[in-house]
Amino acid sequence: MKISLISKLPLFLAAGVLSFACQPKKESAPEAPMTPAPAKATDIHSNADPQEARVKHLHWKAAVDFEQQVIRATATWEIEAAADADLITFDTKGLTIEKVQTDNDTTAEYRLSEPDAILGQALAVLIQPTTKTVTIHYRTNPGAEALQWLSPQQTAGKKHPFLFTQSQAILARSWVPCQDSPGIRFTYDAEVTVPPALLALMSASNPETRNKTGVYTFEMKQPIPSYLLALAVGDVSFKSISPRSGIYAEPSVVGKAAWEFADLEKMIAGAEELYGPYQWERYDVLVLPPSFPFGGMENPRLTFATPTILSGDRSLTSLIAHELAHSWSGNLVTNATWNDFWLNEGFTVYFETRIMEKLYGRDYAEMLASLNLQDLKSEIQSLSDDGHPADTKLKLNLASRNPDDGVTAIAYNKGYFFLRTIEEMNGREKFDRFVKDYFTQNAFKVMTTEAFIPFIRDYYQKQYNITLNDTLFEEWIYGEGLPNSCSQPKSIRFDAVDAAMTKWKEGQKIEALTKPWTTHEWLHFINHLPDSLTPSQLKDVDALGHFTASGNAEILAAWGVIAIHNQYTPAYAKIEDFLIHTGRRKFLMPIYTEFIKTAEGKAQAQAIYAKARPNYHFVAVNSLDKLLGPP
Repeated sequence: MKISLISKLPLFLAAGVLSFACQPKKESAPEAPMTPAPAKATDIHSNADPQEARVKHLHWKAAVDFEQQVIRATATWEIEAAADADLITFDTKGLTIEKVQTDNDTTAEYRLSEPDAILGQALAVLIQPTTKTVTIHYRTNPGAEALQWLSPQQTAGKKHPFLFTQSQAILARSWVPCQDSPGIRFTYDAEVTVPPALLALMSASNPETRNKTGVYTFEMKQPIPSYLLALAVGDVSFKSISPRSGIYAEPSVVGKAAWEFADLEKMIAGAEELYGPYQWERYDVLVLPPSFPFGGMENPRLTFATPTILSGDRSLTSLIAHELAHSWSGNLVTNATWNDFWLNEGFTVYFETRIMEKLYGRDYAEMLASLNLQDLKSEIQSLSDDGHPADTKLKLNLASRNPDDGVTAIAYNKGYFFLRTIEEMNGREKFDRFVKDYFTQNAFKVMTTEAFIPFIRDYYQKQYNITLNDTLFEEWIYGEGLPNSCSQPKSIRFDAVDAAMTKWKEGQKIEALTKPWTTHEWLHFINHLPDSLTPSQLKDVDALGHFTASGNAEILAAWGVIAIHNQYTPAYAKIEDFLIHTGRRKFLMPIYTEFIKTAEGKAQAQAIYAKARPNYHFVAVNSLDKLLGPP
């Protein structure tokens, strides 16, 4: 039950959730009403009630204990309360609350609700309308869902442990008591103590070298939602790319990563030319160990990135363009709730594609768009086959569900093609002007789907005298599947791949036609292979593209599905090694899903998972346990 439904203390006591010693509530002088919180959609994934009391700034002091795998911390929140407020409510999950204080170190009365498997526990603290700060002394749990503690063996250097967080979507509450809703923003500063041999980094101002004390301070001046809180601690080095950008990674990886992302400053400058100034001062990238569950995470000032994009040929850097684009879409203008996730990701994929077009040309961007469309069609088919056609809508209904269920190609790629459709219907110049003004007018604010629709309609009507009709929004946002109005990307380079594929199907040799193919061309080729292949064909195709021997994670993952589907056993050892040493959920789910389609494959998948599971982050484990069952 959401704590806000029982937000008055007598009812809270009657609930019998957890008793505490009651102290008389102090009388307070009348106080002017707080600045009204911006109107927001009810966030079904948070217990917070920002209309009663909301956080404004976090002072976080923490010590990282690798031996016990816990963080011991004090979170002091500056708050703003309504004139009649007597409670402020935080989200927590698995935290041990040791003490709560309000202004001037006054011991505060508080209560924790019964645990909920998804939402965790609400922490309600008695306050006065005049209360300015709430301080929570606590420690995390060794199994905290946001935290991944890596042994030295799980790192590239093999000498030191490593810790990183993943707060999106609602995991920040497992390492910081907070109002864990994307609709609530705050600034923060921090002091973090770590072993002296390690460097600490956050989604804030960061050091470039380690110090002898192991004590690091941070500041985030721009207001962010809780899902953008981030911490990493490890044996990390830094290489500069430009005066405002650089790469962090383990010492043995940082040089390779810096070479891979040499165009980082060009990406930032290109993005600014499109949609306005970068508003976060620096843009750095931290390349994490392989267990990181996503391709990237757009933590402000410090993108977290998977090492699977270090392909050695700079062919997978569109992921960095994607995370950079989040500095406008998502970080600057944020979905108010996780039901509106497409507003973050649809705009970001659109922006990413435009950055890549600006740097590398139209046909390069069209290859990316074509692959996105292939992924989108596959996702729609998969969700429909699994009995979840409603999840192919852009506007989601995630009531009583983990918001991670909405992290599919629908939000990303259907959102992208919806925006691209508007662009193509009415002209790119008009759409670019709209997007730039959208980011400028809504900077550091939240957006719902229901607010976005009148915003764009009014903009096009007032600026261009163009009416965007109801059917457009009904089909794309509230309709299932892919509308007929979806644009069809056209790539000259993919046309050449299709021609080669036709010749291959006719039995002709195509080695001479495949030089030099990029990662994207090979992916297009793999995606269009026949559903069933003979052992001889599999061997020939593997020899052609060197897929089993590939060090490119995108290619190996796509090939892995083909190999398993056709029981191409020469690839199985490489696939098992890939699954054990790669934590990126995008790659894991399709491969394991293909394995379990047969009884023999399911047994093999479960055996591999038993070995690999300790290397995975909770985000990946949460999905894979549902698919395979805990080992």
